[in-house]
Amino acid sequence: MRKLNKPTDQRLAVLKNQATNLLWHGKITTSFAKAKELRSYTEKLLTLAINSYKDVVKVDKTTVNAKGEKVKKEVINDGPNKLKARRAIMSKLYDIQEVRAEKESKLNFIARTKDIDHPLIEKIFNEYAPKYATRKEDLGTGGGYTRIVKLGTRDGDNAEMAIIELV
Repeated sequence: MRKLNKPTDQRLAVLKNQATNLLWHGKITTSFAKAKELRSYTEKLLTLAINSYKDVVKVDKTTVNAKGEKVKKEVINDGPNKLKARRAIMSKLYDIQEVRAEKESKLNFIARTKDIDHPLIEKIFNEYAPKYATRKEDLGTGGGYTRIVKLGTRDGDNAEMAIIELV
């Protein structure tokens, strides 16, 4: 693991922040050394999600409605492997809240985000994991979920710059 000329707590905070932004936006610009370190960090998180995203359990839940009647409802919960993976991923990323879209009313925004507590984690398990799982089956290889493109040097300190993006 590269030290990136930072103490451990700062280095891990930088990786956590950049991984969060990469998974949320799909693409970030950073120094080449940080991009190479971020690739390893992010691909481990994605692999964890890919290996466990199908682990769900259907549970019957009984609730009391407004009229006082008992109503049975079928709920889909995370299985033990997915729950473990979800907690591990949540510990390695920052929690980002959903942002209201441009020209979206407040009521529509509330309705859209009503059931989502952790939007980044849901995005990983609902979008990225199925997408990369099919890619893994098609190509027959795991990993390779990110791409690093060199940009040249940065003005000022002449650091090698790169774009890291999800494939």
